[in-house]
Amino acid sequence: MLFAVNRRSVSLLAFSNILKLQTRNQSGVANTKSSPAQLKAAVDSWVLPYTTGPLTKDEYNHFHEKGWVIKKDILSKKALENTIDSISDMVDQVAKKLYNAGKIKDLGTDKGFLERLTFLDKQFPHANVFLHKMGILPTGVQELWSTDQLLDVATQILGTKHNIDGHPNWNLRCKTPESTSLGQATVPWHQDTAYLDEECWDKLQLTCWVPLLDTNIQNGCMQVLSGGHKTGITATHTGCTGGTWYVELSEQEIEKTLNVNIARDTATCEVPFGSVLFLNNLVPHRSLPNNTEHIRWSLDLRWQRAGEPNGLWGVKSNILMRDHKNPNHKIDWKGWATVEKLKTARTLDTDFDTTITGPWMRRWEITNENRHTKAWKQENWA
Repeated sequence: MLFAVNRRSVSLLAFSNILKLQTRNQSGVANTKSSPAQLKAAVDSWVLPYTTGPLTKDEYNHFHEKGWVIKKDILSKKALENTIDSISDMVDQVAKKLYNAGKIKDLGTDKGFLERLTFLDKQFPHANVFLHKMGILPTGVQELWSTDQLLDVATQILGTKHNIDGHPNWNLRCKTPESTSLGQATVPWHQDTAYLDEECWDKLQLTCWVPLLDTNIQNGCMQVLSGGHKTGITATHTGCTGGTWYVELSEQEIEKTLNVNIARDTATCEVPFGSVLFLNNLVPHRSLPNNTEHIRWSLDLRWQRAGEPNGLWGVKSNILMRDHKNPNHKIDWKGWATVEKLKTARTLDTDFDTTITGPWMRRWEITNENRHTKAWKQENWA
């Protein structure tokens, strides 16, 4: 999970919430609002009686027992192709901006969906970062996120008696080949809660990881630590790994705090096109390196129960996707989809900045300095 933010682009209330992280980070304690017993009780309460839907009873139980489940063949080829078309348009926007500014010499229009961004990266290093920073939600992603198949699963897990919100922190993952990504495409072990405010750490947030091609060990599929959510604890992370903006959860901390064994509990999740991986927000997970010559594209889409805090420091609200009392509810994308989740002050239109910063850098100890952490300090987060 990630997003970019600059203090000049957020409200005073939101920024004051972010500043509160400084004292928590210095304390060295991650969970400060709830006891271990309360956190475990919260996770136990996530398990509701099974209701019929796309997930079988065994799949539903697997999700709560392991913290994840793969649902095969849930998405249509047409829905995924529409999404790919929307993302291809985004890549085209990046290419044209770079070209018009004289940053690249070749638009790469003859390259396919799995190659073009890598081609741009070779001309302008870290061009892929611009897609992380384009917070406008494309139409194809809107349609995929709100498909009945996915919302039916969200309803099964979050509860039939709750309204279902979409969480504003959706992500597009453009995992370029390791040979050209310069160490920025591989995500280390982490819990999604580590990127959000503690107000939501005991709330169930459902992630749907949607690959846009067949994923496997070679092109950087996901790994999950089964059962790593059961304590309810958000373990102590550090930042920022390698040349990235990502926080990291060490294997020592995982085994010490989350009551899992890396060798025993690591599940490698190869997910084919048309299938998805559902995760809760506490189970540790990571991606493997992409050792192919093609981009491994994927999306993170999230839901939670309406009325619960989303942990985004008051910067952007959720969007109602399903009203349990009104089966004819229509999602009001207008406005919401065009507001960037956390708009950076430095944009592609100005200095072509390829660093990403955010409030998670304040919460966790910075044990590795890189260009992203240096940019964070220059932006007066510190």
